[in-house]
Amino acid sequence: MKTIAAIATPPGQGGISIIRIAGDEALDIADKIFKPINRNIKPSQKEHGTFLYGHVINPTLEAQTVDEAIVLIYRAPNSYTKEDTVEIQGHGGIVCAERILQTAIENGASPAAPGEFTKRAFLNGRIDLVQAEAVMDLINADSKKAANAAIEQLDGHLSENFNKVYDDLMDVATNIEATFDFVEHELPESVMLGIIKSVEKVKLETKELIDTWNEGHLLRDGVLLVISGKPNAGKSTLFNRMLGFERAIVTNVAGTTRDTIEEKIIISGISFRLVDTAGIRESDCHIEQEGVSRALSIIDRADINIYVTDSSEPGNQDIKDHIDALPKDKSIIILNKIDKKQLFDKSILNDFVVIETSLTAPEKNLGNITAAIVTMLGINPNSQPHAVISSRHKNILQKIFRLINEAEELVQLEDESQLIFAAGQLREAIELAGEITGKTYHKSLLDNIFSRFCIGK
Repeated sequence: MKTIAAIATPPGQGGISIIRIAGDEALDIADKIFKPINRNIKPSQKEHGTFLYGHVINPTLEAQTVDEAIVLIYRAPNSYTKEDTVEIQGHGGIVCAERILQTAIENGASPAAPGEFTKRAFLNGRIDLVQAEAVMDLINADSKKAANAAIEQLDGHLSENFNKVYDDLMDVATNIEATFDFVEHELPESVMLGIIKSVEKVKLETKELIDTWNEGHLLRDGVLLVISGKPNAGKSTLFNRMLGFERAIVTNVAGTTRDTIEEKIIISGISFRLVDTAGIRESDCHIEQEGVSRALSIIDRADINIYVTDSSEPGNQDIKDHIDALPKDKSIIILNKIDKKQLFDKSILNDFVVIETSLTAPEKNLGNITAAIVTMLGINPNSQPHAVISSRHKNILQKIFRLINEAEELVQLEDESQLIFAAGQLREAIELAGEITGKTYHKSLLDNIFSRFCIGK
């Protein structure tokens, strides 16, 4: 494969920038563009895991100095891609990094595509496809729990679970195919019962993996937490208090918030996308109508809804309709302004999680609200980190589950003539299971996964 190069550090000011060069010609390129302070030794003469101090030079421009730098040497197979690799550490800043990269390209390297280093790590057998995806999850993690889950996946714990499903599917398919050698109606009953139990076992394993998707979605994408309610109920006050600073404008004028406002916060180690919305009411103002429309749209997509209402007002049919439209299993009702005379009809809040408070009272903390949010998620913030499946894994596992279920229905007939069809279903499931970890793959699958990576990783 061609030798590739890319900047491995983000653009902008910083202490150092790192340019990575990997491939068969990596050391030869380093010899061309790097002049050590000790001129008696070249990068290609250094052992694995060592470094040299000196200057990057451009031999095409009469050995003009490009930057002062340190070169780190990684020899195959003991590198990220299992190829000879050189990492050049120069001064931080986009100009310095680009100058070094351009010098490497002018002297034999090709620009790396997004995710190409990790793709080579997969193709060269250093990691499987699930671990490769964990690299991107770790880079994108914006909470401790998300990072911990990605580390567990990178360490191979999720791959072990997928490989067990793959191996168990292989075993049961092989056992079914072994029955084809029996003369019809001479298959021992114990063999058929063993096959039925094996299919049930791998079906349960698959279901248990599918059930981790919701947690994985929340950790990777962040929890969409939406604050809604009637105008002037205290939505923006709650939004600001949860953030810890004045982000949304708060006034006594109803309808101050006209559009959705989104910020990220961390609660119990979990990342949340906190959204303040326009007050929901009928209006002749086209701008406010659009704000209400956007509010209703994001409420439908929320992982958790917080509906804020003014407990000093009796409420009306509109409020009841809004509350009734909320899913009870992922909605929290905040009865605000309890320091005033209470007129709100609480009977319409049956089966909802309800918290009574005064959001403007300085002595009131948000502990009960955040505790209710974490409890509703069903994620234990104190649990040990564990790897959880992604949307790609879930989609494949659901197909596998359907195939196993169809195979199970066939073997439960205890009709030997149906076993060949059951084996066919399981072989298709095996092929799909191989796609998860990369035992089987096609170019479009790899292109889809690694195109989402940053260049240089």
